[in-house]
Amino acid sequence: MSRWFFPFNLGSIVATLLAIVLSVGPASAMDGKDALSSYRVNSGDVISIRVFGEDDFTREKVRVTDAGTVPFPVLGEVPVLGRTVSEIEALITERLTGRYLVHPRVSVWIDEYRSFFVNGMVEKPGAYPFQPGLTVRKAVSIAGGFKERASENKIFVVRDRDAAHKPVKVDLNSDIGPGDTITVEESFF
Repeated sequence: MSRWFFPFNLGSIVATLLAIVLSVGPASAMDGKDALSSYRVNSGDVISIRVFGEDDFTREKVRVTDAGTVPFPVLGEVPVLGRTVSEIEALITERLTGRYLVHPRVSVWIDEYRSFFVNGMVEKPGAYPFQPGLTVRKAVSIAGGFKERASENKIFVVRDRDAAHKPVKVDLNSDIGPGDTITVEESFF
């Protein structure tokens, strides 16, 4: 029977790794959660709602209406427009508590974001499903890339959240949100 020799203290290594995970892990997890939870639901998004232990109240892949609502059993149309996922969970929990359920546990998530749009000098202009982390460069790639006469310096975005719908000049690394419209103009040289 052979013996293993460790030239270090295994207990101190485990303790050090645990300290690193506890000091870095939760902060990173919270940052990611905050980024996800700040997204505000809008018309065209597809969400799912689950009430644990109550299959009759579960709704899978429901598209948010133009009015900004989703149909829900016993509650009717629930207003979700402009709310975060956690706000929708709290609203449904509040409305179900007492009258219908004692302690409902509600979970809401986004299955599909509304589309973004690419037009102008790209190979396949049109609407495409939004993906978190989308940039102009990625959006143009999804749309088949630039046409030969496209200008990489004349790209404009109309932000969905901008009520004035004013085109803003952007570069290839600019972030794109759901509902945004990208226009790639033609180069004359």
